[in-house]
Amino acid sequence: MKTALLQNRFLTLVILLVCSCLLVGWGSEDPKRDDSSTTKKLESLPRAQGPRPVVTIYEFRSSVPEVSAAAATDMFTTALIKSGSFAVAERQRLSEGVLREKQMNAQGMTTGDSANQRLSGAQYIFEGTVSEANPEESKTGLGGTFKGLGLETSGQKANLGLDVRVIDANTGVVLDAVNVRKPVKQSGLSAKGVGSFAQKFTKKSLGGADASVAHESKEGIDQALRACIEQAVYELVKRYGG
Repeated sequence: MKTALLQNRFLTLVILLVCSCLLVGWGSEDPKRDDSSTTKKLESLPRAQGPRPVVTIYEFRSSVPEVSAAAATDMFTTALIKSGSFAVAERQRLSEGVLREKQMNAQGMTTGDSANQRLSGAQYIFEGTVSEANPEESKTGLGGTFKGLGLETSGQKANLGLDVRVIDANTGVVLDAVNVRKPVKQSGLSAKGVGSFAQKFTKKSLGGADASVAHESKEGIDQALRACIEQAVYELVKRYGG
């Protein structure tokens, strides 16, 4: 009787451990401030004193289906501002903000004289391309069974790439280029035949009851992209920052 009780407790512990491992990470979390290593690198840069180089970015190109070119452009703009080393001139949404404000001012609808002020000219123009190199660079897998319980693990790694060119706005000459690569990892774990394992282990019939659990995790493509962008901006600051 004591042995059977210990077996049941051990079985319950095994099932709970398996389910906990598979379900880890599920559930909701409160939003928090980005404190990634690349963000910290940008924020650790000394703040530029005096006039800063005026730069702009029109739009990224993206060959990765999961990456929006517009989102990449916004992330790059945010990283430039976060560095504190550049004065960023808006170009992508002029008609949605700056030009509309100037039009209202020209019509006498607002105070001031913004309609008569010229936009700041950019010294450098940044052009970026997001690419994915070797989307299935490496795969790993491991599986096995024990008393009807089947366990299987899997892993896959790809590389997300970012290329940025620096263009002289006065001459149109490409002055420099920065390229950054980051691995994006994906892993999975699944368990099958939990009921069969329980029945063989306890030697008690479960009436055909069975269960299987699976869990997959993949590093967020947005997270990997932001890391690449912030690293690229960090390199640009060292070369062209004020």
